Amino acid sequence: MANGKYFEDWEIGRTYTTPRRTITQTDIISFAQLSGDFNAPHVDFEFCKTQPYGEIIAHGPLILAVTGGLVCQSGMNDGTIVAMLGLNNWRIHAPVKHGDTIHVSIEVTAKRLTSSGSKGIVSSRRAVVNQRGDAVHTMDLETMYLCRPA
Repeated sequence: MANGKYFEDWEIGRTYTTPRRTITQTDIISFAQLSGDFNAPHVDFEFCKTQPYGEIIAHGPLILAVTGGLVCQSGMNDGTIVAMLGLNNWRIHAPVKHGDTIHVSIEVTAKRLTSSGSKGIVSSRRAVVNQRGDAVHTMDLETMYLCRPA
C-alpha cells in the first residue's frame, strides 16, 4: 500500500513543507565532478573572493536535484507519483552557499483528472527557502499522481 499523497489528497491553495537539508562544500564540488560543470563560481575559491557572493556557490541544477530529494524524503510521493510532467518558470533569486539550510514549500495551484480517470495532474508553485526565510529558487511544476484505489 502506498504511503504518499494520492491525487485526491492534494488540496488547491494548501502549502506543504519538506524536511530541511544543509548544502555543504562537498555537495558543490561533488556535483561539479558529477556534471562536469567546473565553472568558476562553483569551484574557483580565489575567483569567488572577487565576486559579490564571496565564496563558491551551488549550481542551480544541484539545488533543483536536492529539491526533488527533499520532496522524496517527505514521503509525499511514496508509491503514488507517476511522473514529473513539466518544470516552468524556474528562477534563481539568490545564490545558495556552503552552510545554507534549505527546504521546499509547495503550494498547490491547480489539479485535474486525466482522461483515464485513474490518475491526476497536480500543478504547484515551489519555493526553495533558506534558513533566513528567503526564497532562493522558485518554479512551477506539473506532476502526475495515482488516484486513490476504489
